[in-house]
Amino acid sequence: MKPKKIPMRMCVGCREMKEKRELIRIVRTPEGETALDPTGKKSGRGAYVCRNPECLRRSIRQKQLERQLEITLTQEITDALTAEMERLSIAGSEPQ
Repeated sequence: MKPKKIPMRMCVGCREMKEKRELIRIVRTPEGETALDPTGKKSGRGAYVCRNPECLRRSIRQKQLERQLEITLTQEITDALTAEMERLSIAGSEPQ
């Protein structure tokens, strides 16, 4: 039997290829909103970052996120994405 293909994506922060499920998608919706998409199912243009908040900061600092999403990031959007990433990384690291 043929092994199942694992989809790979590149983190826009550290530029490493990783499995799609290990990354978080940032999406620009058709309405123009920018948000984290942990499910990876929202419609719109997307970019992937590691679950590490430092990768998100690096992608913002190097303007990789702006290039991938084809938008200009405002400070408001940047702060919202960073806060959401911090919340997700804290929630993901708690023992169950």
